[in-house]
Amino acid sequence: MATILLVDDDTEVLKINQSYLTQEGFVVHIADHPTSALSLVKKLQPDCIVLDVMMPEMDGFTLCHKLRTFTQAPVIFLTGCSGENEKITGLTSGAEDYMIKPYSLRELKVRIDLLLRRFAPAAPAAPAPSSVLTFRNLTIDQLAHKAFFKGEDLMLAKREYEVLLYLATHPNQEITFAELGTALFGTYQESDRRLVMVNVSRLRKKFEGIFELENMIETVWSKGYRFLT
Repeated sequence: MATILLVDDDTEVLKINQSYLTQEGFVVHIADHPTSALSLVKKLQPDCIVLDVMMPEMDGFTLCHKLRTFTQAPVIFLTGCSGENEKITGLTSGAEDYMIKPYSLRELKVRIDLLLRRFAPAAPAAPAPSSVLTFRNLTIDQLAHKAFFKGEDLMLAKREYEVLLYLATHPNQEITFAELGTALFGTYQESDRRLVMVNVSRLRKKFEGIFELENMIETVWSKGYRFLT
């Protein structure tokens, strides 16, 4: 039974969401302040966190950054902030999904289910050669979630690593914006194209000055990308 933490300064919203998700079989805890949310995450280690943006003393974006220092539990922003810039800020702050109020409780439940399946722990397995991908001087260690060039850690952020891994596991194939966006965020709308491009751009910046890597990710005009080997 999955544990969900709901964080919102609107107690009425918390009660409604808690009641519905509890009926759907989740163990649901609530926090109406960012400070108490931080404490509860450390104590409960929830499987998923549903987070508002506009809250007193600390906004949801800042809280998400703090959460990412000690938990990898998936985060869904559930907020009235509907602008594109806010959505991009939310998803690049470490969240996996972004929903705008007003919203459907059924859709919220489905999005939680999708993230829980995506982040379900894999069965323990001994390290195997297939866990390491090698492309000339680039090495991707799927167990450590790190990428190395000539043995040096490229220090990729979580989303940058996910972009690289997805492209690298589909070498020399045309990967569309929709395919990459779905792989990264679980869902994709055409408005998410810019966000996909932002994440690829961040990865490319880590490759700047390394000629071999700068030429590995090819842009397929108006369609997506191709990882060249």
